[in-house]
Amino acid sequence: MRDYYTPGEIAERFDLTLDTLRYYEKAGLLRRVDRSPNGHRRYRADDVELLNMIRCLRDTDMPIARLRDFAELVREGDHTIPSRLDVLQSHQRRLDERIAEMRRCQAAIQHKIDYYLGVLAERTPEKVKETS
Repeated sequence: MRDYYTPGEIAERFDLTLDTLRYYEKAGLLRRVDRSPNGHRRYRADDVELLNMIRCLRDTDMPIARLRDFAELVREGDHTIPSRLDVLQSHQRRLDERIAEMRRCQAAIQHKIDYYLGVLAERTPEKVKETS
C-alpha cells in the first residue's frame, strides 16, 4: 500500500464525489487531511482503511453521528478496541433485524407476484379480450 493518495484516487476507489469526501472530512469522520508540499490535499494509507469501513457502515445506514463516534475511537488508539467492538456488534444486530424484515417484505412481494401470475394464467383468451 502506498503512503499517500490524492482526493481523486480516493473518490474513484470508493465511488464518491469529491464533495462527499470533503463532507466526510468536515463531519469529523476523517482526521485533518495532510497537505503535500504544493498544498494539495492527500490521504494517508490509514485514512483509506478507515474510509473503507466508514463506507461500509454508511452503506448499511449507520447515522453520521455514530460514524463520527466510531472514527474518533479508531483515532484514539488500540485501547478503544472493546468500545469499537461494541459499536460494530450493535450495528450488526440492527443490520440483521433489517435484513430479516426485508426478507419478510420480499416474501410478501413474491406471494403477490405469484398470485397475479396465477390470475393471469387462469384467464382465457376471450376474457383477456373483454378486459382490454
